[in-house]
Amino acid sequence: MNTYILIAYLFISVWSAINIIFYGSRPTKMVSWILAVFTLPFAGALLYYLFGVNRRKFKLFKLRQTEKRKHYSETYKELKNGKHSVHEFNSSANDRIANLIRKNSYFAPYEGNKITLLNTGEETFKSIFEAIEHAKESIHIQYYILEQGELLDTFYELFKKKRKEGVEIRMIYDSFGSSKMRGKMVKRFRDLGVKASSTMPIRFGNLLFTLNYRNHRKIIVIDGSIGFTGGYNVSDKYIKPISDLGVWQDLHLKIEGPAVNSLQRVFVKDFHFATKEKLMAEDACFPKIAVKGEHVAQIISSGPDSKYPSIMQQYLAMINAAEKSICIANPYFIPGAPVLEALRIAALSGIEVNLLAPKKSDSLLAKYSMFSRFEELLQVGVNIYLRPDFSHSKVIVIDNRMASVGSGNFDYRSFEHNFETNALVYDNVIAKTIAELFKSHCKKEIQLEYVAFKNRPILTKFVEGLAKFFSPLL
Repeated sequence: MNTYILIAYLFISVWSAINIIFYGSRPTKMVSWILAVFTLPFAGALLYYLFGVNRRKFKLFKLRQTEKRKHYSETYKELKNGKHSVHEFNSSANDRIANLIRKNSYFAPYEGNKITLLNTGEETFKSIFEAIEHAKESIHIQYYILEQGELLDTFYELFKKKRKEGVEIRMIYDSFGSSKMRGKMVKRFRDLGVKASSTMPIRFGNLLFTLNYRNHRKIIVIDGSIGFTGGYNVSDKYIKPISDLGVWQDLHLKIEGPAVNSLQRVFVKDFHFATKEKLMAEDACFPKIAVKGEHVAQIISSGPDSKYPSIMQQYLAMINAAEKSICIANPYFIPGAPVLEALRIAALSGIEVNLLAPKKSDSLLAKYSMFSRFEELLQVGVNIYLRPDFSHSKVIVIDNRMASVGSGNFDYRSFEHNFETNALVYDNVIAKTIAELFKSHCKKEIQLEYVAFKNRPILTKFVEGLAKFFSPLL
């Protein structure tokens, strides 16, 4: 029996190592996985297939729906509401970033938008509920987390009212993040006539493909003309202190104008992926959208089925385009080597680089992994501030001229494994407003000092090192 186990172990380990060599994306990560496969009998291989497979290159298994998602993206046609709908930049730096996103996410930068910044949970959901109240045709809602509580109950009551008025409602949610949205909880929405479904449900037959690939997006589209996106989930932790972290802080955007068409296309693609219902050809989902304001906005979407890691490329392009300042707020700042090197180069070049992260976290592993990057950044002059409250915002502002708000974190999960959506606003006023809000939290008393941080206890450094080893899984 021991001989058979040994043969099985060697076969699985060698087969896994071959796949890591053929389909691995980064040498250091490949070495880590090969080490895990051979030193953790069977468990190492299982962990690799659950968490380490590079979906962009791994072709031995395919989800049939993935090809349909790619078809939706690659056959995307830019919105033409007039000759000025797609914005043409005078700035070469902005033009390069916009072209990159058009090629890796298939969305153009549209002018004629009105962007409203939503800073608190109360403000965000008040605006969302008001928009739902005025819905006439359709309500599309997509969240990573739909959690039982006051907010979800309000959605339910609003949906009940709007369904009586004949409004079509579609709702999708991540089966892992919204793990309790099953049974009676989802049935009560379906009983109203809401088309509710989970994305990438976790089942035994597709466990290798779904457990590690989550839909992290937060999108609402009303009547195809009003959109919301950002970092807020549907959870009462954003409006009242129901955990040790207090009231969670975040940032969201309300978008009115042509850019909503891009959000709608992200939703339609994900809804089809979850339900097989085809909405792409339905004109009602894509009405002609009038000019609403003067803001230029561009949507970025990314996922394990994307041809390129669009969110990571967006962040890198923005960092490399900075001339004066970079402001990053993120709760899970665990970037890989390319982003870290870009930030080091920026700081050493004389650009003011500011990082705002929470001192407390909902994940100790993520916290220690994040802190393991700080010393090398402090050494080159990056300013790091630790907020005493828990900020869930995912924001980057460059030179007070462009700002990105969305669901994408600075970690391997957002770059490689999750389906994410950001909104990039090319506007001095919006960018400056977000930057001022950012800097209002950057007090001297919460700034890390290089010498003091470098001299932290050796045990802390050891724990950070261990956490750093597991950062590709975060």
